[in-house]
Amino acid sequence: MARLAQTAGLTDIQQEILATVRDFVDKEIIPVATELEHRDEYPQAIVDGLKELGLFGLMIPEEYGGLGESLLTYALCVEEIARGWMSVSGIINTHFIVAYMLKQHGTQEQKDHFLPRMAAGDIRGAFSMSEPGLGSDVSAITSKAVKDGDEYVLNGQKMWLTNGGTSSLVAVLVRSDEGHSPEETARAPHRSMTTFLVEKEPGFGEVRPGLTIPGKIDKMGYKGVDTTELIMDGLRIPADRVLGGVTGRGFYQMMDGVEVGRVNVAARGCGVAQRAFELGVQYAQQRHTFGKPIAQHQAIQFKLAEMATKVEAAHAMMVNAARKKDSGERNDLEAGMAKYLASEYCKEVVEDAFRIHGGYGFSKEYEIERLYREAPMLLIGEGTAEIQKMIIGRRLLEEYRFQG
Repeated sequence: MARLAQTAGLTDIQQEILATVRDFVDKEIIPVATELEHRDEYPQAIVDGLKELGLFGLMIPEEYGGLGESLLTYALCVEEIARGWMSVSGIINTHFIVAYMLKQHGTQEQKDHFLPRMAAGDIRGAFSMSEPGLGSDVSAITSKAVKDGDEYVLNGQKMWLTNGGTSSLVAVLVRSDEGHSPEETARAPHRSMTTFLVEKEPGFGEVRPGLTIPGKIDKMGYKGVDTTELIMDGLRIPADRVLGGVTGRGFYQMMDGVEVGRVNVAARGCGVAQRAFELGVQYAQQRHTFGKPIAQHQAIQFKLAEMATKVEAAHAMMVNAARKKDSGERNDLEAGMAKYLASEYCKEVVEDAFRIHGGYGFSKEYEIERLYREAPMLLIGEGTAEIQKMIIGRRLLEEYRFQG
């Protein structure tokens, strides 16, 4: 076991789960990740293996067939998986956020219907907030749901849907202005949003009447996992598929899920940074210049020292944010800080490892080339660095309000 990024106070069960996941990553993911990534191929065999390990039900309560584990356990598993290949952690994360939202906010019927099959990995989840012209401004959503008898009719276009093709359940955030005047909606747009649980067939094209998944978006990195648009044109959804059974709560439900998702993105940053450090420190001991391994040059030792310190600091903040959420306390400040720091440090550690590799860092034969393309996604996923800083700043002003 590596010396960096250790977590104190874990139970025997947590240690056993993590050891199993790390072993799976070392044997089943790292040897094939770069080849699959270059082909932009969905890692079906890896996903099947994770399903067998029970990872799709890691945080789903035992009463629904899951393992009932904590956010900390989940985040540490994500860290291990991202160390192998970040795209695989994305496949699990979107599924997990939908399961978490169902567990926290769903009606009893919704939980009974979806959670056991989600725990088994038979239903795969995705969630959808963003739209083509939206960016970070979730309150500007234009997709709409209009009541029609016992159903709602949904229209609009969504963007950046991770697992859009492979998922069979999508939590979609749209505007539903029932009971709100135009003035109220303009004043508090987040109060007129609703999350719908949309079931669909996996695949691309028209996956159910009124719902189209056009195809995969071609990306710089974060390949393998499918990122798509979602187009709703007269999509009819029964009223009992409003998450929680009440309209107007969607914004809060999604933000609760994203708060957990930010801990997950921090964990991904930690995992990718750890792998970059491993590659850098190994290569520095193998590569010789001026008659000795480059690891013996002070310039490289300074880089390794900085990289290792960043790996350690990011891991500590991620663990702190997960434990705060597990304790039932508000953790938006800690999650925002952890996500911001881990993603920024990940980019820096990956770049230093890339520099240590010299010209070989540009070669697709070396794993660091893949990490160099993957790290930037963490700077924008689950809210950009700038959004995190806004959240952190506002929360600090709440905590340290001047009493003059």
